[in-house]
Amino acid sequence: MSLATQYQNLSTSYVTEILTRLIQAPSVTPCDAGTIAFMSEQLAALGFTIERFEVQGVKNLIASYRFSQGPTFAFSGHVDVVPANNKGWIVPPFSAQIIDGVMYGRGAADMKGGVAAMLAATKTLLQHPEKLRGSFYWLLTSDEEGEAEFGSKLIAERLAENGIELDACLVGEPTSHQVVGDTVKNGRRGAISGRIQVKGRAGHVAYPEQTVNAAHIAGQLVSQLALLPWWKDEAGSQTTLQVTGITVPNIVDNLVPAECEITFNIRYSHAYKSQEVVHYIQESLTKSGAMLAISWERPCESFYTGAKQENCFLTLVEQAIQETTGQYPSLSTAGGTSDGRFFATGKTQVIECGVKNDSIHQVNEHVSLSDLHAIERIYLSVLNRFFKKVENF
Repeated sequence: MSLATQYQNLSTSYVTEILTRLIQAPSVTPCDAGTIAFMSEQLAALGFTIERFEVQGVKNLIASYRFSQGPTFAFSGHVDVVPANNKGWIVPPFSAQIIDGVMYGRGAADMKGGVAAMLAATKTLLQHPEKLRGSFYWLLTSDEEGEAEFGSKLIAERLAENGIELDACLVGEPTSHQVVGDTVKNGRRGAISGRIQVKGRAGHVAYPEQTVNAAHIAGQLVSQLALLPWWKDEAGSQTTLQVTGITVPNIVDNLVPAECEITFNIRYSHAYKSQEVVHYIQESLTKSGAMLAISWERPCESFYTGAKQENCFLTLVEQAIQETTGQYPSLSTAGGTSDGRFFATGKTQVIECGVKNDSIHQVNEHVSLSDLHAIERIYLSVLNRFFKKVENF
């Protein structure tokens, strides 16, 4: 078979057709541009029960399919994307054009490619639903790239209100590096931002003994923050604190500043929770004796899914990838936050697995069609292992 024929076969496949439709919808957060309705139609046609709800302009989808008594699994994803304009793109970012077996477009990798592959795998699985056991959920939102206040967070709350506990959740975020399936996320570090207002006493720079320089105090606090030890860190999940701003208002060269603001962000190991981090920082700053006030913004909890003796979803995903690619994946908790944190509980095991992430949020974001089909096969193997080998859960 010639290369041109291979490209033609891939470009006319079901998964490629779905991805084309999704990319062509300019669903910049929180707008879904019709993608939630489109996915609802596709899943309803496969026999799923559909529930859609909207909060503050964010559209969400919960779709469910019950085979019989058994464990509960969910695909989780988002249809929203970060903004894009034509500058620097080789094709318009919402045109979903294919060049040499690669589809270009905003969201191709993050994460409409994953959504399309999950749908294709779902369609294949349901060709023989009578052989399956358990319950199957789809959880989609248009609020992942933004503040994430009215999307997966509310979906998880609605599931809990209805007494639905997931045993396992696969998030289709792009996690791979060199080849599809080489890396999965079995957790994420948490994140929280802080803002410190340092108070001093203004005065003329020629008489420093009559002043308290807020900028000097801020400099000492920055050094203190940067050197804090994080003793609970584990290998592969290191806590990092980065100062993102030091601001003195109304700067003039002969006035000692009475105020200075420090902003910082912490990406913390899954060994910590946000309240623990907040207490540790506040206690450390209090010991400095400085006059200051601290406020906190955008807390995102960490989560971690380790190996289990029984009903281990991590092992299931690893085996599905090995079956499909011939290699076991590396495990990672690096990178930013994700919606996986909203579904992870003491019972619900969450794994992120998707296409390569080397072009996400960039000009000319893309996914190769061969990678798209590779992740589709991995997803199908996960579904088969979960719903057919129910004794493992």
